[in-house]
Order: sequence, then C-alpha cells, then structure tokens
Amino acid sequence: MSISALETRYKQAIIDVIDQKTKPIGALGQLEQLALQLALIQSNKQQSLVSRISINQPTALVFAGDHGISEEGVSIAPSAVTRQMVLNFLNGGAAINCFCRANNISLTVIDAGIIEPITVADIANAAEQQTSSTSFIEQRLGAGSNNFATMPAMSIEQVNQGIAYGEQIANQYINQGCNLLILGEMGIANTSSATALLAAVSKAEVEQCVGFGTGINSQQLIQKTQLIKKALLRVQTTDAISILSEVGGFEIVQMVGAILAAAKAKITVLIDGFIVSCAALMAKQIDGNVTGYLVFAHQSEESGHQLLLSQFNATPLINLGLRLGEGTGAALALPLLTACAHFYNDMASFSDAGISV
Repeated sequence: MSISALETRYKQAIIDVIDQKTKPIGALGQLEQLALQLALIQSNKQQSLVSRISINQPTALVFAGDHGISEEGVSIAPSAVTRQMVLNFLNGGAAINCFCRANNISLTVIDAGIIEPITVADIANAAEQQTSSTSFIEQRLGAGSNNFATMPAMSIEQVNQGIAYGEQIANQYINQGCNLLILGEMGIANTSSATALLAAVSKAEVEQCVGFGTGINSQQLIQKTQLIKKALLRVQTTDAISILSEVGGFEIVQMVGAILAAAKAKITVLIDGFIVSCAALMAKQIDGNVTGYLVFAHQSEESGHQLLLSQFNATPLINLGLRLGEGTGAALALPLLTACAHFYNDMASFSDAGISV
C-alpha cells in the first residue's frame, strides 16, 4: 500500500479553529503550525475534521545496531559500548529511560544487529533491576554491518528485510492504539553511516555533512571524512535501497521501515536528531509523501543536521545543544505536542468567552 499525501482539504477549517482562539492570530507562533499539522494528520486519518487532537499511547522505539566502520577508529568509543548501552536501556538507567518516565512514554528497545546478542540472563537481570519495564525485541540483521570503507555495509536483501522488520514493529504498536511514534537509535559509529547517507542523497560535499560525532578529535575527523569519500565513490545511484546497502546501518534501515509504516497508517512520527533524521531522509527518497507525517523534534549539535533539515524545509521544535541520540530530544519535545493538543481542544474561542474582536 502506498503512502497517501497529507490532504489539505481540512486545512482552512483547522486554521479557522486556531485563529478563533482567544489570542491574536499567530500569537502562539510555531505551536500554531504544529497544532495545524497534528490536526491535519488526524483529520486525514478519520476522513473528517477533528474536533479534538488526541495523543494516544506515545511509544519510543530505540533501534540498536553495530557498524563495521567502527574498526577504522571513527568514534571515541569501541563497538562494545553499543551492547553495554542496550543493557543500560534495559536496566532503566539511560537518559532516554529518564525522559520517557518523565513524560509517560512507553519504551521498546530493538536489537537490529549488535555484535553480541542480548541473552535471556541479561533480560532477566534487567527485569529484576527495573521498577518500570522497558520492552525488548530482537530482530537482528546480523552481527553488525560490514565496514563500508572497504565493502557494502549490507546486502540488498538485508536492507529489504530491515525495512520489513521496521514496518512490523511500528505496525504492532499502531495496531494496539499508538498514534504517535518516537524514534531513537544507538550504534557506535553510526554518525559515519548517517553522514554518508546525507552526502549521497543531498549531493553536498562530505565536509558539509560530517561532524565530530561523540567527540572525536580533528585528526579523526579528517580520517572519517576521507573514509566516507572513498565509500561514496561506489555510490553511483539515487536509489535509496542501493544507497542504504552501500553505507547504511542495521538500525537505520529498520527506522526507515518504521517511518514508512507510520506514514502509511497516517500516524505522526516525532523525529529525534541527526541519525533518525537521516533515516527520515531515506524514507523520503523511497516515498516523498512521508514528509507530512514527520515532526522534527530538535536541532542537533551535529554539524550536518541543519543541512539535513533543509532537505525537508523543516524548523525543529527545540534547540538545546543536544547530541546524545537515543530519542532523547524527541522525548523532551513531546510535551510541546501535548500542549498543542490542549490548546486546540480546550482553549476558548472568542465567541465562547464573550470577547468582542
């Protein structure tokens, strides 16, 4: 099933609702545009003008995968940290756990292909330590991607399987009543993959796309840039599947699938930082109609993120200097969406309040 473009037939009616609230037109700034987008998505889904914006069962899906390019020293951390952070998620101790608890967001961690699988004992230990449960799903594409500096990161079959996995997990939660998905990721060296994807799609110079990631030094940045340039010599196509095969990551391809599934279901997707935005860019390459269903949560400190956002003509909701990933920026931005729902639903109109304008 293809993705339906976000229809505009309800747009003026929604604008009229917003403009009749007890405020000067435009006084709530970007929140008014956000409320318009949320109401438009939900009106499209139910095929009639929504009187109330709903946010039901907001769910964060954090996809984890290892990257073969890590062996080139493009990150300050070894690949083992990916698995260690997955355990931290399961134990409830990461930033994303804290922000999900603060904002009543359900959290599921997906092993998309870390090097060493999570064991039954790991999961049992996490269950003992946690007061609130983090769900865990294993849908591995392999024990980490290949080193894309020397060969394709994965096969075309793995890309397609990854997209199918991402669609599957998104649909699982959508079918349970979730109407807002938050996407996050964990994968040492995944900024290298995301940078390569951005450069391949945007045709920008790698130097415009590359950044310091987790905090590499200037010499490592030069090396990272050269490795990405070398890999991109193999990319002679605009086909998203082929590009993902060459320089993608297991967690990235599964996020692409989740985004496509959510857009097909006419569900809002709250996009986190640089890596998730790159997954959104690849989803857009596959079907440009995804764009209307995406809300970009924040402006990352990663230097290529502004260029990436420009591919969507998007203005993110917040800029807090974040560069952690995990879905943290998106989880922090959720209260803004909740506030939009409340003002759209509950703020009096001029006629309700008996105010003459």
